[in-house]
Amino acid sequence: MYWGHTWGEATIDMKIDAKPFAFEFALHSTALVIIDMQRDFIEPGGFGQTLGNDVSLLSAIVPTCRAVLVAWRKAGGLVVHTREAHDAQLSNCPPAKRNRGNPSLRIGDVGSMGRILVAGEPGNQIIAALAPVVGEIVIDKPGKGAFYATALHDMLQQHGMTHLLFMGVTTEVCVQTSMREANDRGYDSLLLTDCTESYFPQFKAQTIEMVHAQGGIVGWTAASTGLLQVLD
Repeated sequence: MYWGHTWGEATIDMKIDAKPFAFEFALHSTALVIIDMQRDFIEPGGFGQTLGNDVSLLSAIVPTCRAVLVAWRKAGGLVVHTREAHDAQLSNCPPAKRNRGNPSLRIGDVGSMGRILVAGEPGNQIIAALAPVVGEIVIDKPGKGAFYATALHDMLQQHGMTHLLFMGVTTEVCVQTSMREANDRGYDSLLLTDCTESYFPQFKAQTIEMVHAQGGIVGWTAASTGLLQVLD
């Protein structure tokens, strides 16, 4: 679908219905950013469950995320995966983060899938259905946001990215934080509402409203159906 419009130096050739208004983007300058679809958060026995959460709420979005990823790869779009990950010494995990709350296991402790949220451990890997392939960017991030203490912004700039499509977990924490960081760096971002989830459904709903409030103060929101239609 070609609209003959330009945005900066990027030709805008795709347009989908969204809130607060249509989201326009060019495939060659847009990246699909998949936030923290890791075994530790999605699968039983991982960190999410040790916090007392129902991980089935998150795993429910996997088929939809998979459909978007397959379509985006087929179209030739850039894909970015993030993992919340810390080094083995936990040198990039502040005590305030590790000690917060009252989980049965903490970051760095040994769980059923290895040490929790430690890079290289089985539970820290992205689930098989969404696993990265050669040529896709994988970012290990020590914080909630994808841009904090990572090279993501530099990588996106090297690829000429101006627009971002977000999906992943959890909506109100790592996804929202990453979108706000992206907004501060000048990216136009869309949250795919059926490709993100929270352990707390009301938090997801509230975050979606916050993202597109006040004329898109953080970004745009839309279901994946419109995106899949323009990619078909």
